[in-house]
Amino acid sequence: MTAARRASGARVTYRSRPRRGDIAALRRLVASTGVFYPEERKIALELLTERLRIGSRSGYSFVFAERGGRLLGYCAWGKVPLTRGSYDLYWIAVAPMAQGQGLGRELTKRVEQGVGRRGGGGLYIETSSRRVYDRTRRFYREAGYREVARLRGFYAVGDDKVMFRKVIPPQR
Repeated sequence: MTAARRASGARVTYRSRPRRGDIAALRRLVASTGVFYPEERKIALELLTERLRIGSRSGYSFVFAERGGRLLGYCAWGKVPLTRGSYDLYWIAVAPMAQGQGLGRELTKRVEQGVGRRGGGGLYIETSSRRVYDRTRRFYREAGYREVARLRGFYAVGDDKVMFRKVIPPQR
């Protein structure tokens, strides 16, 4: 039994099909983390809205983690256009009250399985060098991602873009 389940008595469920009600839940989730700027939160909602509007043609895939109908975490990911086997993990967020319970690891694992089912390849993650992201970068390293690039001052003076990569084998 996972720590998340023991703590709540309810089981965490995962799904990949977005629903209209996810927009409000996602808005609350990304705001609750306290790390994303308002303009970043807007982009998270745009990706979900685009997926709901045109379906899989949007290129965005999702994994949602819920307990008792409440959104605890999610990932947004997709194939990088014009590449042969490169994927981006656009977003991963876990509600503060659910952090440290393995949800982030499980969400990431499910994205990796999705990449594997699509033939595998490089899964890329971009994040900030700000101190508020120290724990995030440590999470990626512990999950087997390697830092492959750092663009100095990309987001702002003193705020680098840090890029991670993990090679995901194809699933048979």
